[in-house]
Amino acid sequence: MAVATTDDVPMLPTAELHLHLEGTLEPELAFRLAARNGTRLRYADLDELRRAYAFTDLQSFLDLYYELTAVLQRPQDFADLADAYFARAAAQGVVHAEVFVDPQAHTSRGVPLEVVMEGLGEAFAAVEQRHRMTARVIACFLRDRDPAEAEALVPRLLTYRELIVGVGLDSAEVGRPPELFERAFALAADEGLHRVAHAGEEGPPEYVWSALDRLGWNASTTGSAAWRTPRWSPACVSSRCR
Repeated sequence: MAVATTDDVPMLPTAELHLHLEGTLEPELAFRLAARNGTRLRYADLDELRRAYAFTDLQSFLDLYYELTAVLQRPQDFADLADAYFARAAAQGVVHAEVFVDPQAHTSRGVPLEVVMEGLGEAFAAVEQRHRMTARVIACFLRDRDPAEAEALVPRLLTYRELIVGVGLDSAEVGRPPELFERAFALAADEGLHRVAHAGEEGPPEYVWSALDRLGWNASTTGSAAWRTPRWSPACVSSRCR
């Protein structure tokens, strides 16, 4: 009996619904951006950095994730990051993507929100023509930072409504229940932004149900019934994949 290979499987149009844009930073691009910006990485070469991608838990992923954001400093860096992801995604059959971005991971280290959004805006504006796909941003609040920062971020995001389809919640979870961000999500809801979040990745299962109850999520909010199980990912929040 013949064994099917990946070459035999037709590529199907796909929607990318759980993707952290900063987490797509490949070692080659990280070194290029580091050289462009005069940023020193603690890895001697590409092979050493690739070995660091062998994550053991969420925190080991986050440690490298935040460390590598140091190479993202100017609009072109963010544009290059997004475009590199779009090229790979389109080659894999992705036709629509709603990607997570962590504005506070950049503003907290002195990179203005305007720099982040200008760069992303450039790449996202060109994605349909360049890669024949569509894409939007879900701006996430960092749950291990002060919830007041998240609340202050919401009105600043409204300037970029053409780019941002919703808000989310991510980063280190233990001891940071979703109740802390109830007001930030309420502010986003008042402005018509969709709301999704990570829950139950390393915290207790109660975080999932707490998020659903306190933030008012339901099938009509997310466009999916995926929220009904404890192990869930944010669903598509735009009309393009309903």
